[in-house]
Amino acid sequence: MSAHQHLISRANRGVLANWWWTVDKPLLAATGILIALGVLLSFTSSPAAAVRLRLDDPLHFALRQTFFAVGACALVVGISVLSPKGIKRAAFFIYIAAIATMAALPFLGHEAKGATRWITFAGFTLQPSEFLKPALIVLVAWMFSEGQKGQGVPGVSIAFGLYFLAVALLIIQPDVGQTILITIAFGAAFWMAGVPMSWIPIMGGAAAGGLGLIYVLLPHARSRVDRFLSPEGADTHQVDKAAQAIANGGLFGRGPGEGVMKQGVPDLQTDFIYSVAAEEYGLVFSLALIGVFAFLMVRGLHKAMRLQDSFEQIAAAALFVLVGQQAIINMAVNLNLAPTKGMTLPFISYGGSSMLAMGLTMGMALGLTRKRPGAFEADQPSPMGGVYAA
Repeated sequence: MSAHQHLISRANRGVLANWWWTVDKPLLAATGILIALGVLLSFTSSPAAAVRLRLDDPLHFALRQTFFAVGACALVVGISVLSPKGIKRAAFFIYIAAIATMAALPFLGHEAKGATRWITFAGFTLQPSEFLKPALIVLVAWMFSEGQKGQGVPGVSIAFGLYFLAVALLIIQPDVGQTILITIAFGAAFWMAGVPMSWIPIMGGAAAGGLGLIYVLLPHARSRVDRFLSPEGADTHQVDKAAQAIANGGLFGRGPGEGVMKQGVPDLQTDFIYSVAAEEYGLVFSLALIGVFAFLMVRGLHKAMRLQDSFEQIAAAALFVLVGQQAIINMAVNLNLAPTKGMTLPFISYGGSSMLAMGLTMGMALGLTRKRPGAFEADQPSPMGGVYAA
């Protein structure tokens, strides 16, 4: 039986059976490991976070994280079952809903720490920008691939319009971290689409100019950068406590629940969960966690580069860059290698919006990299490049 006939025979077993035989199992396993570790570490951090926030239930965050993890698993499976066309449709409606919600934030949003990024309802807070990220990446990849066909579709212009609309609403909140993250992922998508080399200096200059404007116009962002560049005399309590927790963990950690520095780590269940993990489980665990993220990104990019359809290739690659870059930024902040940004560690940090949005992101990435007749070519790279109708 040929490989094509074998795939078809498996497809006859039903939607879920077909999904199981076509999804990339190593990537699925890595995603499952990260979700499980997120739940495990929430039980580690929840009691200390509950005490810090004066909550009665020491397992408040752990139980909610478990609930969100179940939802993320459902999204990973439910979205990755979709065809590439179905993923495009889902991205379109999610983008519209996220943009509409973000536009309403100045009037209906919940303010915290000087930013209005959340909408609160029924005891839960929703951060629409988390769901915007994967939807935006899929849509701009779609537009770039349409522009490559040279059939009169202004794909590049539409893609930049979608991007600038998202950035404008993020800056209003303000949310510099998410702005930087989607800019990196957008740049990755544009690069994958075969951007002319003459555009690289222009885009680099524009990015540098944008960062300069953010530094000048947003006092909150300027303060964080200044504290990072000149820590002497500045309030560096967060990163100092995180660094102490990491150093206190040693090679194998103090043991589950035995961390002491976490009592003084602000936002320990969200932005600084990596430092809590390092203290209680040690350097070996920390490196293993980094290894899972590295595996996810490297294998994901390898699979994406073998895809033959330009949309699928661009979208999948940029989605894996999105996940990997967010992990890099969060861990860099914990290690005092970057200014604090209020960015979660994918699947690991506490937060419903983050967990569910990452489930959506990986669902889309896994769906685009599933085995389909003609989707992959093992020996020949996909022909990228083409004529833009900008």
